[in-house]
Amino acid sequence: MIAEGPARPYSLAEAYTYCQRLARSHYENFTVASWLLPRTLRPHMYAVYAYCRGVDDLGDEAEGDRLALLDDWGVEVRRCYDGSPRHPAFVALRETIHRFDIPQEPFLRLIEANRMDQRVNRYRTYGELLGYCENSANPVGHLVLHLFGYRDEERQRLSDATCTALQLTNFWQDVRRDLDKGRIYIPLEEMERFGYSEADLLEGR
Repeated sequence: MIAEGPARPYSLAEAYTYCQRLARSHYENFTVASWLLPRTLRPHMYAVYAYCRGVDDLGDEAEGDRLALLDDWGVEVRRCYDGSPRHPAFVALRETIHRFDIPQEPFLRLIEANRMDQRVNRYRTYGELLGYCENSANPVGHLVLHLFGYRDEERQRLSDATCTALQLTNFWQDVRRDLDKGRIYIPLEEMERFGYSEADLLEGR
């Protein structure tokens, strides 16, 4: 589990190496995309990815009290701003945060999305689902914009639309995987409108 804390302190170089290895070990497409980034930005993108990956792992795979573990992850976020983080992802992230002046909000919103996953597993309307995407997807785009030096509202608006669209696409290509976790990301009112039930979904009809 990548969200587990280290047994020893990490140097900054070790922390960035940890983030790079983590990013390259998970998604082929991420590795290809990282080659297109300016070399100076790559370590920082790896750090952001490691954070996002850790949050998702806690929300989806962690054993035990996931809400408590997510709270601990939030403590590490705050240590990036006013203390000394311990986890290697945060050791690297602290440097990235201060270099690019990234606020806490996007990081904490991602944690909140994963807290929602522990409490909510159905969405009645598209509006409710889009509200979830505001925390689960859109903050990632804001983090990337900060790395590239963009803070204007227009780019954030365009980023939100893109990230939400990608999140919805991901939901609808992973319907079975989410069902196995007890979650449905198809608005229930849409299913009802077409005479489609949860039983139909579970049976793959």
